[in-house]
This record gives sequence, structure tokens and C-alpha cells, in this order.
Amino acid sequence: MITLRDLYESGIVATPMMQMLYTMLSERSPSENISHKVMPSMPEHMKFVNSRPYKEWWLICVGEDAVGAIYLSKQNEIGVGILRRVRRLGYGQAAIRAMMERHPGERLAANINPENHRSIHIFKKLGFKHVQATLEWVR
Repeated sequence: MITLRDLYESGIVATPMMQMLYTMLSERSPSENISHKVMPSMPEHMKFVNSRPYKEWWLICVGEDAVGAIYLSKQNEIGVGILRRVRRLGYGQAAIRAMMERHPGERLAANINPENHRSIHIFKKLGFKHVQATLEWVR
């Protein structure tokens, strides 16, 4: 069904993949987002992606087409995103399962906005358990 293609494999991320990642980021609703509140500019996004911020970052592919991305942070936290036009087809769940298979026996986590009920359901369906709630105060 899906394959994972290493985003870091060639060194610098190619422009079409950079654009796909930026589109995916722009499609996120506030309930899906937990890491940032403001959409970065494309140059800021490119700098972030090319800084290799994660331990692993994979494109989720169906055939030759990238439909999303999944990463594993340096703290073993999974983040996953799927392009809006292909959501609800099981690609996110399949990618999470593939990441779990790549890291058997390791503790994996997922930080999910509490309003993102769809993602919470998918991770719980795969055996993840709720372990904490983080509260934020901003002046």
C-alpha cells in the first residue's frame, strides 16, 4: 500500500518534496497543530527542513507519489501528516505502523493536540496509551 522514502537520503531536500511538505503544513488546522502557531515563510521552512531537525524523516509514498510525511524526533516522538486530498484512506495509520515496525521494542510517543480526535483515535487503535496532558500559559 505505502512505502517510506528517506527524506534525508540525498542530503538536500529536492524542491518538489519541499513544496509538498510546505503544502501539507499549510493545510493543517489549529486542532491538528501543536508545534507552531504561525505559518512559516517558504525560506524559513526550507531552512528548517534542511537543518535535519529529526532523527528520521520519511515521505509516505503511494507508488511514486508522496502523499504525506512521518518523522521520529530525537526523543522518539512520532509526527505524521497527510495531504488533505488523500486523507482518510489509511495512509497515516499505515505509516505509523511502519514506523513501529522499524523500531520494535522501543518506546515511541506522539504529542497530539487534544482537539485532534481523529489522530488520537488512530494512535489509540494502534496501541498507544494516554500518559500525560501538557498545559500552556502565554502572557
